[in-house]
Amino acid sequence: MHSDEPKTPSQTLQKPMPLKEGVSQGQLIHPIVMYPYTQRDGYDHLTALYEQLVRPLSENPQAYSRPLTVMNRQTFYTNAMWRFDKDRNARFVKFRQEYVEKYSEIVDAWSVDSCQMWLAGLGVAFDKNTSGEDVYWLIPGDFDYASPSGQDVLNLLSQIPDAVLNHEQDLCLGEIEVDINSSKQLIDTYGTYGLLYNWFPFEAQRIRKITDKPRTEFFAIRHSFLREVLRQRWYAYEQTIVILLYGVLGNKRIHTIRIGSITDLPQGRETLAAAMQQVERTERVLKLFWREMHEKSANWPDTFRKLDTQSEHIRGAALVILENLLR
Repeated sequence: MHSDEPKTPSQTLQKPMPLKEGVSQGQLIHPIVMYPYTQRDGYDHLTALYEQLVRPLSENPQAYSRPLTVMNRQTFYTNAMWRFDKDRNARFVKFRQEYVEKYSEIVDAWSVDSCQMWLAGLGVAFDKNTSGEDVYWLIPGDFDYASPSGQDVLNLLSQIPDAVLNHEQDLCLGEIEVDINSSKQLIDTYGTYGLLYNWFPFEAQRIRKITDKPRTEFFAIRHSFLREVLRQRWYAYEQTIVILLYGVLGNKRIHTIRIGSITDLPQGRETLAAAMQQVERTERVLKLFWREMHEKSANWPDTFRKLDTQSEHIRGAALVILENLLR
């Protein structure tokens, strides 16, 4: 059971994260925290994240720029004033002041989903960069960081940007461990990769050799690669898949790091409706991306109709499987 009251920094026991002494050639790592789109009742996991990871980062300006926290404005208004629960509102405001504002710079953004929040945070950090090949490190805030496995994950996360900065990578993905029958694995196996193999069969094979978590929210990206990605359309959903497609199409250096077992599911299980929505969003993004890639070809409508028909069957089969296993 998690406490609903944010702890003060002195109340939280920490296992300090190992930090770098500095980075070569004046390059910096830009940590960008995505505050949960939906606020949970308790603050234990967010407290662990800010006290054990974000605070040490903010205290090491030789290696890290001041962390950014992207917070959706609807999240703010809902929890600070729109809910008719003054105690709950006060707890949210207190946590924002004592942790989020204290250890990071807040980027307030009106966003339809978390991937649009990524764009806001990465864009602000990109604009602030004056030293060249910096690294941008995305840190999702809605995982169970206060759990025993979450504590271990917190101590591994810094390896993600380190792989990009010091090991000549353009993109590094952090892969979490999930059960083979978990909703996340089922979505990727029957939905994400099934659809990828339909719309982008050659690129999908290369991505599959790199990772079996193509929708991960843990990643770090090099400045030059981010610049290329920002010049293209940004999608409000499933942007990691799009970044991977750009990566394999551009022969980028992509690395993966296993960061352990951690979840972002409050009940430990995805709802069927949420799982279906993720498959549907993936299909929608892949369709748009394919059309942008092929719309200059004379016969693209005929090819699109064929792939679209196949895609409908793949999506339908995935939804049946998810319904049978998650209902």
